[in-house]
Amino acid sequence: MIRNISEQRILNVDLTSGQTWVEDLPREELFRFLGGRGIAAKILYQRVNAGIDPLGPENVLIFSTGTLTGTSAPSSGRSSVTCKGPATGLYLKVSVGGHLGAELKYAGYDHIVFSGASERPVYLWIDDGQVEIRNAHHLWGKGTRETDRLIKEGVGDEEVQTAVIGPGGENKVLFACIMVSLYNSASRGGVGAVMGSKNLKAVAVRGHGGLRVAEGEAYFDLATRMRQELAEDAGTESLYNWGTSGSIPGLNEMGMLAAYNFNQVTIEGAERLSGQHLVDEGYLTGRESCFSCSTACHRYVRSKSERYGDVNDSGPELETVMALGAECGIVETEAVLKANQLCNDYGLDTISMGHVLSWAMECYEKGLLKGEAEELDLRFGNADAQLEMIRRIAFREGKLGDLLANGTKRAAEEVGHDSWKWTIQAKGLEQSAVDTRAAKSYALAFAVNPRGPDHLMTETYAEFGFTEESRALIRKITGDERYANPTLLDKRAEIVRWHEDCYAASEALGFCVFTSTAAFAVNPENMAQLFGHALGLEFSEEELMLGGRRIVTVERCFNAREGARRKDDHLPWRMMNEPVPEGPNQGMVTDREMLDRLLDQYYELHGWDPETGIPKQKTLEALSLLELCGDVAQLRVGIVGSAN
Repeated sequence: MIRNISEQRILNVDLTSGQTWVEDLPREELFRFLGGRGIAAKILYQRVNAGIDPLGPENVLIFSTGTLTGTSAPSSGRSSVTCKGPATGLYLKVSVGGHLGAELKYAGYDHIVFSGASERPVYLWIDDGQVEIRNAHHLWGKGTRETDRLIKEGVGDEEVQTAVIGPGGENKVLFACIMVSLYNSASRGGVGAVMGSKNLKAVAVRGHGGLRVAEGEAYFDLATRMRQELAEDAGTESLYNWGTSGSIPGLNEMGMLAAYNFNQVTIEGAERLSGQHLVDEGYLTGRESCFSCSTACHRYVRSKSERYGDVNDSGPELETVMALGAECGIVETEAVLKANQLCNDYGLDTISMGHVLSWAMECYEKGLLKGEAEELDLRFGNADAQLEMIRRIAFREGKLGDLLANGTKRAAEEVGHDSWKWTIQAKGLEQSAVDTRAAKSYALAFAVNPRGPDHLMTETYAEFGFTEESRALIRKITGDERYANPTLLDKRAEIVRWHEDCYAASEALGFCVFTSTAAFAVNPENMAQLFGHALGLEFSEEELMLGGRRIVTVERCFNAREGARRKDDHLPWRMMNEPVPEGPNQGMVTDREMLDRLLDQYYELHGWDPETGIPKQKTLEALSLLELCGDVAQLRVGIVGSAN
């Protein structure tokens, strides 16, 4: 079956009743919300009431493909998973690559909305137009790799694309992830725990259909030109050669490599964590692209010794080697490869895992953790202790494993003393490893991020001005490339808002944001034209960015309805109170006064109330969101609570 790309279909799956049904998305909704992440935000706002338990059956779990996913558009194979997040109790969107999105498109669907919860373990099998909820009792308790293998054997097709959880999701670890196409991780915020709470072990898809765009020749020509421009972008070559971890040497030299739970910003031996080291020393065994991507930043590695057993896995990415490596004081290459493999197979977010462990290591060294921590000698640099704790956390084994499975915010509340001051988290989510004391656009972006402080909602990489392309973008946003300086406060709000809008639009269409906010060939003008060719209409860059802003605003409204206010837009205590201890950025900090200045400017740009951070009614009206989110405009601090 070949269908027009504008014919968006939503597959609804009620896991409580076992019923499934399909609904068509009105064409005008595609114009307003662009697709993917945007449609998912709208569905979440409509179907999840304020105050529900994220791990209860009232939560929904939404798998979404980008509008252009499944076509020849470069690097357009991304999917998103959206729900109310268990780590924060707020909006949660995660993005993931691989080939699941295209396969779902070819099977005839653009979104899957799971509601309710099954009484027994199940998985969803989609074979073109046939949908079946199958028994997954034989899969429960198994790792992600074995689960993927058994599903493919069961249906007799190696080309099936899967999204699976491991023991981490089954045991509702609050930073459990979903592994997609075997080696791609939908991480952050506990999306895997939501899947586990529904007794949903996996989604498996096989599709043989196709997609038709309205203006085929114009679409193909523009997609080809964009692919060529992407290949010529300064950032693309490094991603192909070294992957994301190729940034390690530069970050270490700049004094921006988070180490020892952000107590240090450099670490001796950092080069052993780098993409260059993996290549030069023979750890790299191959590269692979996600669907429709020529960059091939995804990589496979293999251990060279038997110190930690045979390691044959994907990655590790930059954030992984910083979190499981430098943050824990570990620079032994094969130890980090093994930690990454365990997290992938157990289905655990490597960023949160690294921060949970580095927090626990600091607690242990300060005398706040006894018993099991003493037995393991849970100090910085102890790779054996780290690997054992990853297993215990996945299975919530022992008091310490169960404690750390809830993330650092909740763990610190139980441990007490001043341990909350070295939880590198905000809103309940552990921060990714950008040093927000020295990078002010990232600081603002992390503070207002609806899911918590990380880079995978608003990547403001351009503020560093490393390449001509990034400096040109800063000129476009601010009028002057001198603002391509991460230590400045001026123009940070403008930089963040532009990147938010672009990031949301990129994900709604299905583009990897590396191509639009780290490399810059997939720019808003190109995306708007391609969207227009796909649907057969005139569509401008301004309309595209307005769609991105509409998505960002709906996500903000979801959190406001849950009770989130300006006071929740903050950074981890250490980032706001302990200056950078050494190096070129020594003494820098993003304190309360600085952050308040940035927030004032940001709220004004967005048309949000400066006292509460809630979008104003006139803003919702201008974005045509009053019908959807008008209830939020009526919220008043101290009068209307989070559940109203």
